[in-house]
Amino acid sequence: MAGNSKRRGAVRKAPKHTAGSGGRVRQGLEGRGPTPKAEDREYHAAHKRKAAAETRAATSRPGSSSGAAPRRPARRSTTHEIVAGRNSVLEAMRAGVPVTTVYVAARIEHDDRTREILKLAADAHRPLLEVGRLELDRMTDGAVHQGVAIQVPPYAYAEPDDLLDTAAAAGRPALVVALDGVTDPRNLGAVLRSAGAFGADGVLVPERRAAGVTASAWKVSAGAAARVPVARATNLARALAEYRKAGVFVVGLDGHGDTTVGELPFAADPLVLVVGSEGKGLSRLVREQCDAIAAIPIAGEVESLNAGVAAGIALYEVARRRAE
Repeated sequence: MAGNSKRRGAVRKAPKHTAGSGGRVRQGLEGRGPTPKAEDREYHAAHKRKAAAETRAATSRPGSSSGAAPRRPARRSTTHEIVAGRNSVLEAMRAGVPVTTVYVAARIEHDDRTREILKLAADAHRPLLEVGRLELDRMTDGAVHQGVAIQVPPYAYAEPDDLLDTAAAAGRPALVVALDGVTDPRNLGAVLRSAGAFGADGVLVPERRAAGVTASAWKVSAGAAARVPVARATNLARALAEYRKAGVFVVGLDGHGDTTVGELPFAADPLVLVVGSEGKGLSRLVREQCDAIAAIPIAGEVESLNAGVAAGIALYEVARRRAE
């Protein structure tokens, strides 16, 4: 019925007036900033994975307060190096390298090399561990290990003068290969292999910005790293100058040389062959210490040879000339 004030909704209620919040809800109205990363949110699985990784790193660190040992031996370390491959391992053990541990893959197919490795390890009372192939893959960083690896102390570098002393003791003219700016350890390994094949007294490398004797160099050298000494020079140009004062001739290898390796001067004399990097060649200071620059004739389509190949060709020419 019209005008019936008792009907629901017929009477308009007066609006209620509330007091101000006085700033009580201001914080709730403000933004909360960017969303935190998943690994920073404690309830997220990414945070738990990060915490677990940090815990493992702390416990595997030498001298850790937890006293826990690493679950797996690390490949790269300041206290040891891993050498892999049957030839490399056998040559190292024959040369008497102080092996600390010998690793052999489970259910390995033995040949004459592995049998000799096991015999040498037993005769020298070296620890022998049988491990899975996946573990060997991890230890050797995926290199071709052929089921065998050894752990050895860091390489003991010789002094530059030691290389000349070796030649003097053998009663022959010195023959040394110096590497200028070669940073690939595989090239160093190839040079060591050639040096061992052609009777060089050693290899000289700079102390900085140059390849050292690592597991890769060991592998490529096929064991020659155990027989051919490697010396480190604080300053290569200065070391070459000292060699010259001692009566040693220095010949650099460069594509724009004034002679060729087939007519290599001073081949019968005490000699240092300097090989530069494939990209930059010989540095200016090293070139200034060279008594001659020799080139290796190559086809025009090939810009340059890598250090290992260039050293092998030059060492062969020196050996050939000395045998005449």
